[in-house]
Amino acid sequence: MPLSHIPQPPHSAGEPYKGKLRSQSSHITCVSVSSGTSWKMWSRRDMLYYKRIGCLCPDRQLTFLGSGNSNPKHIRVSTWNLPNSAHLARECDIPLAVVVHPFADLDPREEPVPLIDCGQNGPARCGQCRGYINPWCVWTAGGSRWKCNLCSHETEVSQEYFSNLDANFMRLDHANRPELNKGTVDFIVEAEDYWAPPPLPKLTPTYFSPEPPPTTPRKPQPLNYLFALDVSIQAVESGFLQSVCDIILGILYGGTAVDGSTFEPCFPQCCGIGIITFDQTVHFYNLSANLPQANQLVVADLEEIFVPLRGGLFVDPWDSRAVVENLISSLPNRHASTVVRESCLGGALVAGLASLAGQGGHIVVFQCTMPTVGPGALEPLTDESTVYGTERERTLFLPRNQTWRDIAEECADEGIGVSMFLGMSKAIDIGSIGIVPSTTGGELFFHPRYHPYRDQIALSSQLRRLITRTTAFSCMMRIRCSQGLQVNKYYGNFQQRSPTDLGIGVFDADKAVSALIEHAQTLDERQYAYLQCAVLYTTIDGQRRVRTSNLALQVAALAGNVFRYADMDALVCHLARDSMASLVSRRMAHIREDLTDKCSSILLGYRRNCAAATAPSQLIIPEAFRGLLLYTLAITKSKPLKGRNVSADVRNYYAHKILSMGVRSTMQHLYPRLLALHDLHDNTAVPDAATGQVSLPSLMRSSYTYMEGHGVYLIDNEEFIIIWVGSSVSPQLLNDLFGVDDILGLDPNMTELPVLNTRLSQQVQYILGHRYSQRGRAPKMLVARQNMDGIEIEFSDMLVEDQNNGAMSYVDYLCLVHKQMNAALTNGGSVYGGSSLRGSPW
Repeated sequence: MPLSHIPQPPHSAGEPYKGKLRSQSSHITCVSVSSGTSWKMWSRRDMLYYKRIGCLCPDRQLTFLGSGNSNPKHIRVSTWNLPNSAHLARECDIPLAVVVHPFADLDPREEPVPLIDCGQNGPARCGQCRGYINPWCVWTAGGSRWKCNLCSHETEVSQEYFSNLDANFMRLDHANRPELNKGTVDFIVEAEDYWAPPPLPKLTPTYFSPEPPPTTPRKPQPLNYLFALDVSIQAVESGFLQSVCDIILGILYGGTAVDGSTFEPCFPQCCGIGIITFDQTVHFYNLSANLPQANQLVVADLEEIFVPLRGGLFVDPWDSRAVVENLISSLPNRHASTVVRESCLGGALVAGLASLAGQGGHIVVFQCTMPTVGPGALEPLTDESTVYGTERERTLFLPRNQTWRDIAEECADEGIGVSMFLGMSKAIDIGSIGIVPSTTGGELFFHPRYHPYRDQIALSSQLRRLITRTTAFSCMMRIRCSQGLQVNKYYGNFQQRSPTDLGIGVFDADKAVSALIEHAQTLDERQYAYLQCAVLYTTIDGQRRVRTSNLALQVAALAGNVFRYADMDALVCHLARDSMASLVSRRMAHIREDLTDKCSSILLGYRRNCAAATAPSQLIIPEAFRGLLLYTLAITKSKPLKGRNVSADVRNYYAHKILSMGVRSTMQHLYPRLLALHDLHDNTAVPDAATGQVSLPSLMRSSYTYMEGHGVYLIDNEEFIIIWVGSSVSPQLLNDLFGVDDILGLDPNMTELPVLNTRLSQQVQYILGHRYSQRGRAPKMLVARQNMDGIEIEFSDMLVEDQNNGAMSYVDYLCLVHKQMNAALTNGGSVYGGSSLRGSPW
């Protein structure tokens, strides 16, 4: 600890450790992720890595080259050596989880996903399990049959796909067939069998349509975006409507930034656009290019919503530029004098469903107030603090009106995704309306008490990312396992249409789905175990494809190999998702307690099976799980689970985010990256004169005990970037980074760092630019001056290793788990059956 360390900044209260073992903890070495994994993550960023069977994925920021196994950015498992039996799996107690991120962004140096056109008949598939051809299939009968690696069934090879075999029983065209040597591939599927099926007819239709419901599969079409804008008085007065209109125009047609620079449009040329607005009624607009201006059609009957026009609802934004541009520009002034406070969000979603039915698409909603009229109308929330700690606590995470679930399921059935930008000033009940984006694969964006100066930069970046990232729609997904394994449960934002199939309205580069795998029978350790994830989807330009991700895993009969090749990142991602999914059925206190029990049980499994000869008083942590305790503590301190008062909207928002995040985003959200800006070396974060490579700085432990009063620190949790400025900071440092020489002259409402002609400014700008490029967007930036700004509480709560957020510090938590394990080793039994955490301090 530095001699000039600071006292703990203002924070939400934590809980001290209560027990005798705390005084004996001086011999325990606290392991931090920033001292190991994170440092490697930066220092080895330029390495290339070939993914091999059974090898641990070393770091989450390396560049991977293709092989028969998929890129770990696409698919990861909690251990790369699977236990050969359910008994060994119980002994190790490591959940067998797989995290699938099929559309993840790849490094430019990585091989792109190959696109394969197999003609009208489509890709070769197993005649029994319907698995897709992949590098792990075996060719028999001189190449006329192939044996499925998933079910061992032999399937005839079609005449047009046939090829002779060489002396090694490999096809002669093996090198020219990406599907036979690459783990992740895209197949073009043109046959009608692969089209999206029509939804089942409803007894009570949600909307009125003069046409009968379709009975044939939906022909693939290009993606249409429908922007639904709240034009109630709250949206107008807060500036949210004006900001949204300005941002949409910039995305469609480009424009000029505040600094005078120009930016190009980024809306996909193949996509169409539609616009509706709503307050207590729903307003459609005819955007046909032959009109002098958009015609407005109002639907006031919210009990029987219909689409009042056949043509002009969706148009090419360039063909109808004059009409679209005039409409969007005029919306703020048109509603400037409105006095309507009601909002019919449910009606707007039903209108979007009616507009996109039969073709699929993406509804992007901008909402400012709780929907109080129309379908799904909600009453103001009661005092939610009265339900915490009771059995009614779970109701905070469930919709209060069944209509929202019905709308969500219908949208998912039609291949429609819904994303929501929320700029409210009061509670909006995300527990109810949030089920729509959660079920359809969409996303929530949260801007409470929206203010244009503070939030517009982040809002613009989020919307541009939503439009430009890789996006698929009308998706179906299934994970297939080889014999002896089966999927027990799925986690993520989707509609589960059957025990095996998931329906997803939109599936993009920022979304992942995970699954829990279990044994159906004992595996042969001499054979590999296989996983295949297949996503059937439509591209934004209307082409139907299947993306397959394949994985071959070694089977282990020894617990030591299971632990040696464990993947902590994938395991933590699974634990976080399982915790978020449990919020609708269990109390938060019980979820937190079970998280600690699971962590202790995993470490106890290692202790009993791999280090039984050591004394019970010694705390031994496997190398692969050196940060597991810290990340488990971080999950309990996350916004959805933290023990102190947090609004239900905030809990639901972050639960939605964590359920859909990929592995990298989850890890960096749970344990925010802390960086000392005042301590950067001169050659850090600047291009090397000889090689052009850039060395990025190592991170520090996320605790105030390692901070100094004269320093400037940057912390980043994927949602916020907060720059903390110490009260004793030097004027020179302030001048180099902010362009001011007095901490009192520093603007606490700053949303962007000034670009200055100083080395420190250039270094920090490069670090921020690197992080923006990683996530594809710019999060909100805030400034906290020591003991001066209220945002310092949020900064302090991000310091996971400290005592805050209604939970213990890392050191105390380490002692608690050590005590649990010591009791189990000394008295026998398991962690679950022994000393329980029921009634624990939090």
